[in-house]
Amino acid sequence: MKLALALLAAAAAAQTLDPAKLLKAPTDSWPSFNGDYSGRRFSPLTRITADNVTSLSLAWVHRINVQASGPFPGSIKSTPVMVDGVMFFTIPDHVWAIDARTGRELWHFTWPSRGGIHIGNRGVAVMGKWLFFETPDCHLVSLNMKDGKERWHKSICDPDQFYFASAAPLVVGNHVIAGVSGDDLDVPGYLQSHDPETGEMQWRWYAYPEAGTAEAKSWPSIEAMMHGGGMTWGSTTYDPELNLIYFGTGNPQPVIAHKGRLGDNLFTECIIALNPDTGKMKWYFQSSPHDTHDWDANQTPVLIDGIVNGAPRKLLAQAARNGYFFVLDRATGKNVVTTTFAKANWAKGIDAKGQPIPDPAKYPQIDGALVAPNQAGAANWPPPSFSPATGLFYVNASNAYSVYYIYDDEDKPEGWGGNDRGGWSEGVLQAIDYRTGRPRWSHKWEGAGGPRSGVLSTAGNVVFAGDPNNNFVALNASTGQALWRANLGSSMSNAPISYELDGTQYVIVGAGDTLFGFALHGK
Repeated sequence: MKLALALLAAAAAAQTLDPAKLLKAPTDSWPSFNGDYSGRRFSPLTRITADNVTSLSLAWVHRINVQASGPFPGSIKSTPVMVDGVMFFTIPDHVWAIDARTGRELWHFTWPSRGGIHIGNRGVAVMGKWLFFETPDCHLVSLNMKDGKERWHKSICDPDQFYFASAAPLVVGNHVIAGVSGDDLDVPGYLQSHDPETGEMQWRWYAYPEAGTAEAKSWPSIEAMMHGGGMTWGSTTYDPELNLIYFGTGNPQPVIAHKGRLGDNLFTECIIALNPDTGKMKWYFQSSPHDTHDWDANQTPVLIDGIVNGAPRKLLAQAARNGYFFVLDRATGKNVVTTTFAKANWAKGIDAKGQPIPDPAKYPQIDGALVAPNQAGAANWPPPSFSPATGLFYVNASNAYSVYYIYDDEDKPEGWGGNDRGGWSEGVLQAIDYRTGRPRWSHKWEGAGGPRSGVLSTAGNVVFAGDPNNNFVALNASTGQALWRANLGSSMSNAPISYELDGTQYVIVGAGDTLFGFALHGK
């Protein structure tokens, strides 16, 4: 007990986040969900390399011990955030602070739950000496980092309308950006900003167009549009030079039965660029017009400063759940590349804007339609990584099929109105050249099914990811050769991170209810 109190006192004495750290690739910290604003999940650290990663060994283990509810009780889906030697992570209704060198608990905060859907929580945001997280019963909560004491909480959605909150917030200047989730009923998605001092809402952006605009004509009626979904539970990234935040929106509603929402259904299934000071939209790009397969476009928009046709470009890349890889100009939203990165048979071509054109033959049918990807998607929420060292975009992908059925073929269906039945699937780690959208290499995982783990790349020429057999794997970032693995006893449930303290580089990953810290043997 005395040692724990001493560790807590030492951490509290120094613990604060310099906002400048969010503008740089992480080294002695991991200060946000993606490490920095870019969404690249790239570590510039080089102590662990492709040559010595075989010496990686377990440094510490932290297992949570709480009574948790939900479909994945106790599963750590959050990416830990680490500042000044202290790591913060969540599950629904709970936040922990642990020592980043030893895994020892420093404090534990429990939110008094009032209900909501407990499917998972993706983590915290930090600013100065404060921490922010969302709760299943629709609150944004701020804590003191040093001791976990609550500063304030504010309602951000209504659980009585089957909203809930699970996203990791993002701090941009004096804005705490919060997204919302919904249970696929007839409510609209939105993103909003809060004052970090008081918690008061600054602005809210809804995932539907203004009535009377050309985009509003992508819905058959105002009523359908304003109840049409487009949840914002994914990862948000930020370009400080353009002063734009980027995020994806979820599926339209009703989900499978679609006759009552004919049209493209903007702004669902879109990548959106907003001004964080005003909440005004700069541009949008729709990755799945008139989605009928529940392929939320909430995958991380990764910011790449690259070269296209010999000229420098400010780019944005997304490996979407629908099986397509998109590269956009992030200043304008104009398409640069559209390709598939996994099996995808649902589109009959690409339009002039770079958007896939849905094939009505692959809409859900009364007697079924065989569709790839499956309902879980070619990729899902676990984040990808981009390495500036190799120029490759790494994503854990699934080649998979579902048979989609429609049950409700009325003109105004309600709820899902249909279902899918999964079939064959395989998992593969894809290393994609962002300039062409084509895989430079592919590492096929052994065993059935696609893994649902995030990815980390490093300047040591290593990529870390999970496989379908509960293994945490290190691969050569240039070639895809598997170099090292450790069986975690259950499947990876979050994305790995890396940081360096006292000359030791750590790699941290979650599996089920446990965090594992790895470091080089003898270091």
